Amino acid sequence: MTERNAASNDSVELAKDDFEPEITVFTCIYCAYMAIDTAGALRTKYPASIKLVKLPCTGKTDARYLLEAFEQGADGVCVVGCPLGNCHHVRGNERGLARVKYIKKLLDEVGLGGERLEMYFVSGGMGMTFADAVRGMTERVRALGPNPLKAGY
Repeated sequence: MTERNAASNDSVELAKDDFEPEITVFTCIYCAYMAIDTAGALRTKYPASIKLVKLPCTGKTDARYLLEAFEQGADGVCVVGCPLGNCHHVRGNERGLARVKYIKKLLDEVGLGGERLEMYFVSGGMGMTFADAVRGMTERVRALGPNPLKAGY
């Protein structure tokens, strides 16, 4: 390995260590958003780099929204809704989960990686669970590195 290659590898490692993933979090306005409020009330720490997008229900999570989040530079995307079997819109969270599964497969097929997308289910009092989920997602995406689509900006 030449000195130039070693320096280049060092800068890549340094850049990866400094990388703070941008995570877009789509939340329903019921359980999920209440869990975020609970996390705040408990002063639970979670990454400041997350971007919250409120939806009436995760059943309204259109595949286009998820893909556009990546196109606009999100390194990872989470969808957070009511617990399964406890959706305010009966089966909305099940429809959201089906869309997330579909888009995960699509992300794998195009080489972006389905592991950059995840869905979580929380009730209003689960602020710690919400915080743990977004911290875990942030660490997962940090290990994957930046969204490859960002190179096109």
